[in-house]
Amino acid sequence: MTYCLDTWSVVEWMRNREPAAGRLDHLLPSRPVMSWINVGEVYYVVNRERGPGAALGAIETLQRQLALDLATPARVLEAAAIKAAHRISYADAFAVATALAHDAVLVTGDPELLAANAAWPTEDLRPR
Repeated sequence: MTYCLDTWSVVEWMRNREPAAGRLDHLLPSRPVMSWINVGEVYYVVNRERGPGAALGAIETLQRQLALDLATPARVLEAAAIKAAHRISYADAFAVATALAHDAVLVTGDPELLAANAAWPTEDLRPR
């Protein structure tokens, strides 16, 4: 099975919050896919919390452990169509478009992505 990560799951992993941290530790050897758009979100979250040096270090870690997906023109239009049809952020639409393009399960705890009643497979990482 192929997995796709969104910003929420990676930020929770970096903060060592369970159950996301343990689940991502388990998934990382399989090199899940992630959109570069969501990588950019991770960068700005880490930059705000811990500064630009830590943000660059986080991106280097992600580059080693994930299959990072570029936002091609086709992916941009697919994300825009997803955004038009669902009440989710544009960056979240890239996570969905990336998951769909790779026939992957979107691993997230983001309430917007989980509550969208959409036709994409998800794995819920929120604490129970």
